[in-house]
Amino acid sequence: MKPTRRLISSGSPFERAYGYSRAVVSGEDVHVSGTTGYDYARMTMPEDPADQARAIYATFAAVLKEAGAALSDVVRLRTYVTDSAFCAPVLAAQGEVFAEIRPAATIVVVSALLTPEMKVEIEADARISRRG
Repeated sequence: MKPTRRLISSGSPFERAYGYSRAVVSGEDVHVSGTTGYDYARMTMPEDPADQARAIYATFAAVLKEAGAALSDVVRLRTYVTDSAFCAPVLAAQGEVFAEIRPAATIVVVSALLTPEMKVEIEADARISRRG
């Protein structure tokens, strides 16, 4: 039997313009694209890197809910920051959300993201739980 494949959008205008989905559900797996801290309704971005991470986790929560999953189903995070000074505050924000969930996680310092105001980008993988 071929696994089901479903595309999920966050409403970002970039998804259609650049040919990608915010998330792809394949069977029980949910793969969430690299996400930045944009509020797509207002097209604004917080200045603070930790606030950018919090905005990303809010986007993840909405996308995962649409996929039939939750933040508690996240099994892997990949975080990219543009300055090593951002690691501690971004990881603290990660701890606010994932302290009990404890997914596998990586943080990498990169030279730049797509635009200068983007200081943090995070990808996530989740596995949909069977809830009774």
